[in-house]
Amino acid sequence: MTTTLDSILNAARERVRTLKGERAALEAAARAAPRPPGWSGVFGGAQVAVIAEVKRRSPSAGAIAEGLEPADLARSYAAGGASAISVLTEGEHFGGSLADLEAVRRAVRMPVLRKDFVVDALQLYEARAAGASAVLLIVRALDQGRLVELAGAAGELGLGRLLEVHDASELERALAVEAESIGVNSRDLDDFSVDVARIEQVVRLVPPGVAVVAESGMSGRSDVEQVAAWGADAVLVGTALAGAADPEGAVRSLAGVARVTRGPR
Repeated sequence: MTTTLDSILNAARERVRTLKGERAALEAAARAAPRPPGWSGVFGGAQVAVIAEVKRRSPSAGAIAEGLEPADLARSYAAGGASAISVLTEGEHFGGSLADLEAVRRAVRMPVLRKDFVVDALQLYEARAAGASAVLLIVRALDQGRLVELAGAAGELGLGRLLEVHDASELERALAVEAESIGVNSRDLDDFSVDVARIEQVVRLVPPGVAVVAESGMSGRSDVEQVAAWGADAVLVGTALAGAADPEGAVRSLAGVARVTRGPR
C-alpha cells in the first residue's frame, strides 16, 4: 500500500529528475552564495530554542495559512524570540517553495532550515544557493548509503544537518553519520498521526554531545516543558505558530523554557 510518505518521496524524485540538466549551474550558485548564520548557534543556550516554521498546509492538517507572507511571518517569529526559522519548501503537498526560503533569508538574520524531503544532492545545492543554514534529512526516507552521502555533501557545502528519526533503530543509523543535530519526530510518517509521548525514550537516548530537536505535536508551553524535561535542546513548531492569529505572541508563549541537559557537553 502506498503511504503518504511514499507519495511525497515519489514527487520529490520526479522533481529532481527535472533538475538534472541544471546540476552545474546549481552547484556553482551554491558555492558562490554568501555564508549564512551558523546552525550550531541555535543550540546550547540556557533555554530551549524555538525553531518556528513557515508552513502553508500539510496532508494531515489541510490548509493552515495558505496566504501567508513568508518575510512578514519570519519577522514576527524573530520578534517573539525564535532562535531559527524552518521553511517548508515542498510544493505539491505543503504549498511551499524555495522562494519562501529566499524571502525569509532576506528578512531575518538568524539560521534558516530548509525542511523538505531531500533525496538528492541537487536539493542541497538549491538550499545553499537560497540561503539555508541547514537541511532536514529524514532517515526513514533514505537507505544508509544515501544518508551518509547526503550528510557528507551537506557538510561539505557548509550546511548544518538535522537528521530526523522516529525510533531507536533510526536513531542508531543517524548517530553513525555524526550529524550535529537530531530531530525526533512524534509524527508517524505512514499515517501522519501524532503522539508526543512516543518520543520520550528516543530523546533520552541521544548522547550528550548531539543537539536534540523535538518535532511535531507541540502547541503550548506545557508541551515545551515536557520535552525539555526529557532533554530536548529545541522544539520545531509549525502548525500552531503558522496558523496563529498573533504569531509573535504565539512564539513568545513557547520561548524561555529552561533547558535540562542530558549530560556534560
